[in-house]
Amino acid sequence: MLVAAFIAGSVFPLSSEVVLTALMLAGLNPLYLFIAASIGNIGGSMFNYGIGTLGKMEWIEKYLHVEREKMLRAQQWIQRYGVWMGLFCSLPFIGSVIAVTLGFTRTNPWLSLLMITIGKTVRYALLIFVVAQL
Repeated sequence: MLVAAFIAGSVFPLSSEVVLTALMLAGLNPLYLFIAASIGNIGGSMFNYGIGTLGKMEWIEKYLHVEREKMLRAQQWIQRYGVWMGLFCSLPFIGSVIAVTLGFTRTNPWLSLLMITIGKTVRYALLIFVVAQL
């Protein structure tokens, strides 16, 4: 779960939700899954943040396949709302772009980590709650 969540939290395509749901339905402990998923996904976002700090738009576009237009849009949101945008790193599709852009714009890494952590843990807590109801 940890590895799947890390990959899903980074810019690489993978659905940690599907993996988490399958593992829960297979009977694994939801608390352990929550911890592993949260740590892995937060790590993936911080990986993205680190890539963003390199500040090479060409690398971001070429290797991470993040479009310049999406980065510019995210950059405008970050300039407007600051580190609070880290809460939205848990969103599908744009969350990775937000994390890269947080690094690219050099937001405070500790506050970014805090906001990303809050967003990711709330997301997994809600997912586990919903799957537990099945």
